[in-house]
Amino acid sequence: MRRRLLAVLMVLMGAATLLLSVPLAGSYASGRTEHLLLQRRADAVRFADLADRVRTAADRAELSTEIRRYAELYGAGVTVVDPAGRVIARAGPGMVQPSADDVLGRALTGRSTERLPTVRPWGPDRVVLAEPVGRDERVSGAVLLAVPTTAARRDVTVRWVLIACGALTAFTAAALVAAGITRWLMRPVRDLDRAVAALASGSLQTRAVSDTGPPELRSLRRHFNGMAEAVADSLGRQRAFVADASHQLRNPLATLVLQLENVEPHLAPGPGRREHARALDEAERLEELLDGLLALARVEASAAERTEQDVARAVRERVTAWEPVFEASGLTLAAAAVPEGLRARAVPDAVGRILDAVLDNAVKFVPSGGSVTVTAECADGAAVVRVRDDGPGVPDDQLPLLTRRFARAPEHQNVPGSGLGLAIADEIARLSGGRLSTAGHEPHGLVVELRLPSA
Repeated sequence: MRRRLLAVLMVLMGAATLLLSVPLAGSYASGRTEHLLLQRRADAVRFADLADRVRTAADRAELSTEIRRYAELYGAGVTVVDPAGRVIARAGPGMVQPSADDVLGRALTGRSTERLPTVRPWGPDRVVLAEPVGRDERVSGAVLLAVPTTAARRDVTVRWVLIACGALTAFTAAALVAAGITRWLMRPVRDLDRAVAALASGSLQTRAVSDTGPPELRSLRRHFNGMAEAVADSLGRQRAFVADASHQLRNPLATLVLQLENVEPHLAPGPGRREHARALDEAERLEELLDGLLALARVEASAAERTEQDVARAVRERVTAWEPVFEASGLTLAAAAVPEGLRARAVPDAVGRILDAVLDNAVKFVPSGGSVTVTAECADGAAVVRVRDDGPGVPDDQLPLLTRRFARAPEHQNVPGSGLGLAIADEIARLSGGRLSTAGHEPHGLVVELRLPSA
């Protein structure tokens, strides 16, 4: 946004500079052309007076001498013609024919040249002006001057260079001011963006600290910090309650389980023993659920710093650790396509903890005889770990539910577990700046993908 704002300001300032400098340069060129016309028109009037007084050969010789000296002095071409356009006297370079014919026709009708082509640094090299000899109906000829514009073009060039330098200086100064204003405006916005990103990644203690910028942005910073305080306080109380409740319930629940186990030897075979076994199973399931809640609360409250981790090593270690469990369940577990040196930035042991949760799920839900494959690669600037199985899979409409807390498919209600494993893994991935996603595996099965920022 800073670049876009600065670009808009630069475009506006550039347009303003051009709108001021271009008309100024054009005005000076027009003024210098007018000045040239006035200078040379006075000379043409003088030659017209001399031509009007020509009566004898001596007068003609005097006129020829004057125009020759003038041509030698100024490098101009001077031509005196009669009413029929025949040359009476000539000195200096010839005329530019189209221009000379046009101004000559006007002069022979008694009209002086009132406008010249605007002189610019690139031309024209020579301009033609004419002055009638005589007045009104007594026009007896015309004087044509082909005037070089070297001096005028040099003056225009110098002035245009000065205007360009002034415009460039003004634009540079305005650009520096615009850059300062942009920094002043965008510093609190960048600070707020950083704080929002940190909050979204789970760092609830982050606050916007910049106290610069317009009053509206300073007020926004105060309101944002107040909102962040309220959110952090609310989440802190919620997590503390879950952790405290889970922790406080564990002891009486453990006592209850122990008492149920102590009662079992005193029960006679029959319906009572079966009901006692079901009660004991439910108590143990509740204990597992409380352990999961406590683990989730600890993960959510964690503020561990992200560190660089060896993803390839973590994948191999967890696959090796889980192989006996899979073999005991009649499953095959393998690690394939795990490149050396694959590293990522995440909270401590993120890859191992997430793989434990995913592989634990695979052991529970993949039927005996199935296989599970773990792969890892670097893709799009991220370390990607995928766990594929060939189990029954999950319907597409239930895939988003897999990482929700306590979410279980109706057909899996009796499978051991708390329904928090993938939820905890998803939270660890989020705290690491990555994400955990699920998808179907063709022709059947499930793919769980972990994507972490690459180191």
